[in-house]
Amino acid sequence: MKQLIFQSYPFRLRTSGAIREMWDETRKKWIVVTPEEWVRQHLIEYLVQEKKFPRGLLSVEKGLRVNGLFKRTDVVAFGTNSKALLLAECKSPTIKLSQGVFDQAARYNLTLRVPFLLITNGLEIFCCKINFEIGNYEFLKDVPDYMELR
Repeated sequence: MKQLIFQSYPFRLRTSGAIREMWDETRKKWIVVTPEEWVRQHLIEYLVQEKKFPRGLLSVEKGLRVNGLFKRTDVVAFGTNSKALLLAECKSPTIKLSQGVFDQAARYNLTLRVPFLLITNGLEIFCCKINFEIGNYEFLKDVPDYMELR
């Protein structure tokens, strides 16, 4: 797999024939390693280990309805009050982070209304804070620590 901007984490990997899997500590199951999943797992570990997000307050690949269509969020972080705080959209390292990727996360946020959006392809990471009162957003220099989101 491609070298990402995240540090190296000691993932549990296994191979069965041509299928390579990794243990998802958050979902407690083996997951097929795709380029997007590789990024998602690195982001989760980054959030948990570096930014001190409680693993138990992360939701991974949960269903959501957006304009009547069923979609899946990559990662949603919740506060201790069960309110969604951060929505993360992960892409394969081969996908350029563009306005379209940001718009995808923003569309999901029409339903969730989280105050922080994050997009990453593992090579770049962008995080912004949404101000719903005045209807704008501000890109941040870094991903906030969990305690800063609350």
